Amino acid sequence: MTTLPELSGKVALITGASRGIGYGVAEALVARGDRVCITGRNEDALKEAVEALGADRVIGVAGKAHDLAHQATVVERTMEAFGRVDYLVNNAGTNPVFGPMADLDLDVARKVYETNVISALGFAQLTWKAWQSENGGAIVNIASVAGIAPSPFIGAYGMSKAAMINLTVQLAHEFAPKVRVNAIAPAVVKTKFAQALYEGREAEAAAAYPLGRLGVPSDIGGAAAFLTSSQSDWVTGQTLVVDGGIFLNAGVG
Repeated sequence: MTTLPELSGKVALITGASRGIGYGVAEALVARGDRVCITGRNEDALKEAVEALGADRVIGVAGKAHDLAHQATVVERTMEAFGRVDYLVNNAGTNPVFGPMADLDLDVARKVYETNVISALGFAQLTWKAWQSENGGAIVNIASVAGIAPSPFIGAYGMSKAAMINLTVQLAHEFAPKVRVNAIAPAVVKTKFAQALYEGREAEAAAAYPLGRLGVPSDIGGAAAFLTSSQSDWVTGQTLVVDGGIFLNAGVG
């Protein structure tokens, strides 16, 4: 980003943001003047993302989202660097298995749940205690349409995203009125994470969407920017489906 806007005075923490949806969210928030801390497992990729977003306004902390020490370090570093953490965007996730639920390795299911759900709760607890409980803010959980409908062969992922949607309403109820908590449920977005769902057949995959294309990270970035803005001040406990209209096809034979 070559020209940065005037600082908004707000700070965001975005997990899993070295690429894909998380990076798209970071890009949207930096573009409106927020300062941002991003996380990711790959230190080199994280450094590249920080440089691309603007190292004078963005910091990166490498580590695994489900690691408790990493979670604490991320929040501490954000507070040290920026003095506040107004917004939390829980985007870090994993989906290491493809196959029927009947054959699902239960240890893999636990890993998916720990990374996708428990880590989100951990970050929410920490940002609440560090800043938001006294000063307010907003949390956005990146869920998935897989969490609100059957998701053949990625059932563990869908199950975890359904839990994240419920986590959203639990936190929204408990953290009100100080903090608004909402979720975004994307359909297929063109990222490395989702590549297996469209690689080599993108036109065919996109044809199923009434809007005629797959999602891109900026689609989710725009939704996250809305849910962390004053324009959504009366919105909490909601899951915003961003799906290119794919659910309009439900029930069509």
